[in-house]
Amino acid sequence: MPGPTRDMKPGAKPQNAGKSLRRIMGYMSEYKLQLILVIAGIAVSSGAQIIGTSFLKRMIDQYIRPLSEHYSKDLFSGFVKTLLLMAVIYLFGILSTYGYSRIMVNVSTKTLYKIRVELFKKMETFPIKYFDTHAHGDLMSRYTNDTDTIREMLSNSVANFISSGITVVGVFIMMLVFSWQLTILVVIMLIVMLKVIKTIGSKSGAYFKTQQKELGRVNGYIEEMFEGQKVVKVFCHEEASKEQFEKLNNDLCEAATNANTFANILMPIMGNLSYLLYAITAITGGILALNGGITVGTVVAFLQYTRSFSMPITQLSQQFNSVLSALAGAERIFTMIDEEPETDEGYVTLVNAALDENNNLLETREHTGIWAWKHPHSDGTVTYTQVKGEVELDNVTFGYEEDKQVLKEISLFAGTGQKIAFVGSTGAGKTTITNLINRFYDVPDGKIRYDGININKIKKNDLRRSLAMVLQDSHLFTGTVMENIRYGNLTATDEEVINAAKLANAHSFIKHLPQGYDTLLTSDGANLSQGQRQLLTIARAAAADPPVLILDEATSSIDTRTEALIEKGMDRLMNGRTVFVIAHRLSTVRNSHSIMVLENGQIIERGSHKELLDQKGKYYQLYTGTFELS
Repeated sequence: MPGPTRDMKPGAKPQNAGKSLRRIMGYMSEYKLQLILVIAGIAVSSGAQIIGTSFLKRMIDQYIRPLSEHYSKDLFSGFVKTLLLMAVIYLFGILSTYGYSRIMVNVSTKTLYKIRVELFKKMETFPIKYFDTHAHGDLMSRYTNDTDTIREMLSNSVANFISSGITVVGVFIMMLVFSWQLTILVVIMLIVMLKVIKTIGSKSGAYFKTQQKELGRVNGYIEEMFEGQKVVKVFCHEEASKEQFEKLNNDLCEAATNANTFANILMPIMGNLSYLLYAITAITGGILALNGGITVGTVVAFLQYTRSFSMPITQLSQQFNSVLSALAGAERIFTMIDEEPETDEGYVTLVNAALDENNNLLETREHTGIWAWKHPHSDGTVTYTQVKGEVELDNVTFGYEEDKQVLKEISLFAGTGQKIAFVGSTGAGKTTITNLINRFYDVPDGKIRYDGININKIKKNDLRRSLAMVLQDSHLFTGTVMENIRYGNLTATDEEVINAAKLANAHSFIKHLPQGYDTLLTSDGANLSQGQRQLLTIARAAAADPPVLILDEATSSIDTRTEALIEKGMDRLMNGRTVFVIAHRLSTVRNSHSIMVLENGQIIERGSHKELLDQKGKYYQLYTGTFELS
């Protein structure tokens, strides 16, 4: 099976930043009213700053300079009124800033909620192959790190961009009104600043994509180490693990350093350029004032506008890197969302059925214990085939990779209620057969029929509902024991769950748990023994009540005493069902109707336990211990 993909090309840039930005805005389309309020609030906030600054000219020229020459009660009264008016204007600006910030946080939170929901829903449509070929930590990083960068952009950067844009336009107009000569000087310096932003910003953006990917690799490795700590310590690989982590962390450090080096130097450079602009403007304005071209109040107000003009540009440069990082993360998210879902061209469905007085199948809503395949035809007619659990593989050839075949011309037939066992060395193709029956992977050559129907015609969900699997690696979810067993059939009643537990012989140990069936399981059932966890997965399969059962090394993690305890329960569970068993422990397959011995993707022997012993071939060698499974 192919390993996880590692698409980690250093210095990769977002393929289409504009497209990613438009898609993000598309998620915000239903919040148009809130966005209008945000823009209005930003306009009021920016306008208050611009208008408030314009009062400086009036205060200096009409009140402060005359008052410095002679005191006048009327002048002082006018000065106080003007000062109070400025305070009211700035207060409106503060309230507007608070208002639009709160609204923008609400919009960004809801937008991220929608993105995460769509991402998770899409992930649930992916085929098993996708998860086999992608590092789980990297996928998890898209839910955490990448969405966090989008949150930062939406809650801060977007508002700052709009605010800066309005401020720059408004201040530019006021500067033209106050002094066109000084405005030309500011525009020349602005061109220089924009050139600097473009040069440094382009270098910074090239590394933010790499930083997000390297972060995903680090997260994936940490996740693996969490899950495999026992293995690490058993084999004393702590030092090797640390060395590998240091290498991955060093790659992340290098990518982050490259990305943030340019991001961090941009702000100081822009700050120094703005100070230089302020100084040059002050000198030029002073010369014009001395020559009588403009008033002192005009120079003071213009200098303030100069700061207000350069500051938004500096803020834009600061937010530019945040936006680049967010768009890099967004592209990774949208790449996952745009992945092709698992295709399903099946049209045969699984339905509840009942028999009429003539023993004809009739579809019914109630659960009768009888299942049927509902098969619509092109002429509009519908036929029903009772589910018997007959499975046939006809010359099936398959490989996870095109140039490497795992199965070669496999043919077998499992009749109703038969137990078919697969034995063979690791990698012989035993689990692959069950993956094909479940349609986790589709067969390129040959056919698999279920009750005489090609499984490609059966809807995947309906096909899988008719099957239940007990895997070697028992996986339990966070929740109660009752909820974990009910996972096999979400509509099962408490009584049906308990009966399923009794069928699997899990009821006795569940009763002795602190809260019985209401005992909360966490960390994949870490508070249970391995055997108890496996018993719960067997009970989960019993709750599903399927016509076909697949046991993939189901008892490999259970000791012989526990195995003997559940043997009767397993027999009851398998009674009347078609069962496929994969086992290394040959004692568990002796009572199988047919045992298939696989080697290098081919069935080299088949027959009952006795027949295979009589042949004195590979199975005989395995059973007698003269040859061991590996």
